[in-house]
Amino acid sequence: MEVLSVYKKKYIVDYGNADYYKKLKISALFNYFQDVASLHAENLGLGVESLQENQGVTWVLVKILVQMDRFPNLNEEITVETWPQEPKKLEFERDFIVRDIEGNVIGRAISSWVIMDIEAREIRKTELFPGRFPPFNPVRAIEGRMGKIKASGQLQQVYQKVIGYSDIDINGHLNNSKYIDYITDCFSMERHGQYTVDTIQVSYVSEALAGDKITFYKDISTLGEGTVYVEGVDDEDGKTYFKACITLK
Repeated sequence: MEVLSVYKKKYIVDYGNADYYKKLKISALFNYFQDVASLHAENLGLGVESLQENQGVTWVLVKILVQMDRFPNLNEEITVETWPQEPKKLEFERDFIVRDIEGNVIGRAISSWVIMDIEAREIRKTELFPGRFPPFNPVRAIEGRMGKIKASGQLQQVYQKVIGYSDIDINGHLNNSKYIDYITDCFSMERHGQYTVDTIQVSYVSEALAGDKITFYKDISTLGEGTVYVEGVDDEDGKTYFKACITLK
């Protein structure tokens, strides 16, 4: 099998991945990113099943920044492209481009992933996983680095969620795309009708496992400036599960 520097896959926005407004759901977009990244990892000899079986480790997304010019419509065909950057000591950076059927760029993303020991739940160094890397594509989907995410004003409690069986993925924890559904649920149908997402940056701070209770808080003090903040925490021990910043248009 040819080792590819850039991996591409076509998707059609079906009913299961569209929202009430007949646009691609943000969580579905995150699933596309996860899917194409997994396929490329397999192409590079670093697929999830191979890593789990041979080394007892798996891929975990730790942070991501997505910028969308527009969200594709129901039944629209898009292509998602992905490529890795040269590995750092602990993180693998991976970029994404979303194109419409005519090849126009409609979305971009940069992300950071780590290798986690499944049994110890600890991060492994990247140097332990050489893979079959082709020449690295130096182009970045989004220039610059992801900034720190923090609230600007008063946090408002929105709701609580107990993580159950349907929330857990093959890694035994809450999947990164599920967080996106829970983040969007922090806002009313009316708000979703008024705004669309320009950018969303998420930092996955701690694993959420089955039985964990997440309390969701939001800060809309800067909504007038087009920015909102959401975080999920364990109110009992103060553990933070994630932080997210969203810019709207």
